[in-house]
Amino acid sequence: MDPKELQRLIERGLPGAIVEVRDTTGGGDHFEALVVSPSFEGKTLIERHQQVYGAVGEAMRAQVHALTLKTLTPAQYQNRR
Repeated sequence: MDPKELQRLIERGLPGAIVEVRDTTGGGDHFEALVVSPSFEGKTLIERHQQVYGAVGEAMRAQVHALTLKTLTPAQYQNRR
């Protein structure tokens, strides 16, 4: 899978999110993603990850072997800069 395709899936599932995806091994199946979304406000880390996995959908079972996530609210993203 191309990182841009994975990015589009996440953006479609989480409208308004800032998404950066990187292929960590070059093989098209291990990825790292930074996802910044206002929908993460008040959610636990597990709930945030579930939202992203839901957006990725079937690709998570078929094409993506590993996905490392960094999920932040817009305020958390601004504070880390």
